[in-house]
Amino acid sequence: MQIQFFGAARTVTGSQHLVTVNGRKILLDCGLYQGSRQESYHRNQQLPFDAASVDVLVLSHAHMDHSGNIPNLVKSGFQGDIICTYATRDLCAVMLRDSAKIQSYDVQYLNKKRERKNLPPIDPIYTMEDAVESLKQFIGLGYGRPYKLFPGVTLTFYDAGHILGSAIVALDIEDEESQRNRRLVFSGDLGRPNRPILRDPALLDRADILIIESTYGNRLHADLDEASDKLENIINETYGRGGKLIVPAFAVGRTQELVYRIHQLVEERDIPPKLPIFVDSPLAIDATGIYRLHPEAYDEEIAQFILANHNEDPFGFDMMHYTRSTAESKELNFLREPAVIISASGMAEAGRILHHLKNNIEDARNTILIVGWQAPNTLGRRLVEKQPVVKIFGEEYRLKAQVETINGFSAHADRKELLEWTGHLQQRPSHTFIVHGEEEAAFSFAAALQEEQHLPNVVVPELGQKFTL
Repeated sequence: MQIQFFGAARTVTGSQHLVTVNGRKILLDCGLYQGSRQESYHRNQQLPFDAASVDVLVLSHAHMDHSGNIPNLVKSGFQGDIICTYATRDLCAVMLRDSAKIQSYDVQYLNKKRERKNLPPIDPIYTMEDAVESLKQFIGLGYGRPYKLFPGVTLTFYDAGHILGSAIVALDIEDEESQRNRRLVFSGDLGRPNRPILRDPALLDRADILIIESTYGNRLHADLDEASDKLENIINETYGRGGKLIVPAFAVGRTQELVYRIHQLVEERDIPPKLPIFVDSPLAIDATGIYRLHPEAYDEEIAQFILANHNEDPFGFDMMHYTRSTAESKELNFLREPAVIISASGMAEAGRILHHLKNNIEDARNTILIVGWQAPNTLGRRLVEKQPVVKIFGEEYRLKAQVETINGFSAHADRKELLEWTGHLQQRPSHTFIVHGEEEAAFSFAAALQEEQHLPNVVVPELGQKFTL
């Protein structure tokens, strides 16, 4: 068996891991790399392996850094099945098309600038047609339902508790070369226990080979109740200044949790009455609709909330407004009274959030609230670092708005939660690979696994590095 790491190696984006066993190639995830525009474009456009030689893609969940380059994979010659959970397939149906649309807009904008410089035009990584074509290869699978990928290789999904449909991948392999039966477990993105909406991550009892994320491998999150209290304070303080709260949020997962948390604050009368809340993202609106279609994924907390409030929709309430059209979005630029505006993208790299930031960043009454991890070289990271001047659409803007961060809403397990999850493995892995974390987080988590849980052969692979097991 061989494993080669083509993405999310010593970084958090672009998840792609290629497993070769029994003469077959299994790709775990096919995500977009997110970072500086030029580097991202070239890395995403040129796949680092022969797409046509891959036999099957196993997809852990729908976030773009795990699924976003699937249309390019198919366009490049991949003809196999794409296996994921039912909810992941539903989310990808809207997210991949949205990604293609954003690329089209971005390329149009860039090509106008390139034309002025007498540079040749560039093409998007993939088109809307490519995205739709790739959806034909998706196959849905339920949690806990073993599925034979090939003779001697069986796939089972377990709930990862990260976003709707997210899965821990378990491959039970009869390895012909080593004449051994081995279980390879890929964590995908592990969620956190005791979060609202979704169930806790499933606990597995064995893994011979473990590939595990480490986004927060060197940090602890604030308590969820502390995060809700901080959200309440930020909303009230911004309202008191007569300002607007601008929230870049991932359209899938983070937006739904924020809406649910704000709904709780409304029910408990902890924030001003009639304060308008806007979700300005067609993708988030579509994704929220898919969340509504999968109540079987809800945990006990949200079920009790629905029963207690006699409200069948935890994502809709009187103060909540979902703005789909461009005209509705533009109207928000003329708001003069306090409001909360939640918009994608989560790292403030594309989409409507850029317009809201441009129009509100230079007003000291306003607050920009960051509620997720921000990749290096993104506008979101520059805002977290409170750089005094940032560029939006190529123009410079002075950062006068307040910038606040809340990490307690993270959908990723922190160091303690990751160690608790690996600690439940009764049959311990003989080889562990740490992925999906910046170097400091990945190496810190690797050291903890070795020193605290005494796991052997813990490695933080480099990009492109190959291992024979």
